[in-house]
Amino acid sequence: MKRGSKPAIIVITGAESTGKSVLTRQLSRHFSAPAFMEFAREYITGLHRPYGYSDVESIARMQQAQMKAALNMNQPLVLFDTWMIITMVWFEVVYGKIPGWIIENIANTPVDLFLVCDTDLPWVPDPVRENGGEMRDRLESRYMQLIREFGFPLRVVSGSGDKRLHSAAHFIASTGYNL
Repeated sequence: MKRGSKPAIIVITGAESTGKSVLTRQLSRHFSAPAFMEFAREYITGLHRPYGYSDVESIARMQQAQMKAALNMNQPLVLFDTWMIITMVWFEVVYGKIPGWIIENIANTPVDLFLVCDTDLPWVPDPVRENGGEMRDRLESRYMQLIREFGFPLRVVSGSGDKRLHSAAHFIASTGYNL
């Protein structure tokens, strides 16, 4: 990578309980690349009260700041465990409205590849998860629809364990960046 050039930005996304965090950590080790881990879970868990609209907007602002930091890194590759498209859908589903700045931010961010973790892993409930069952599949479809509408490339990562990791690593390597 030439000094001062933009790193490849890869976002690992998908519905709840699809292995995004595990896969992000594995890919970070595999490529020796920095990763921004999911911020929303940590934020919501730390509230000790029901979240509100302003909380979700605070999460989106942190995602915006993390992306800005990533784009300024002198690294060939930076990984994200979820990102603002999930937050946009969160606003859409829970509140029925999306702050305009989020849509503009997504449209103007140079993401090189979205890896969408398939819902082929079982949903495991926990205190933060809200969307199991059919909603999980509907959310995955909505994420992919938006990723395509914004013009970002995407690949669906299926399988478990090493198969999931190797598939994701292959998709990243195929972006053409010298990693």
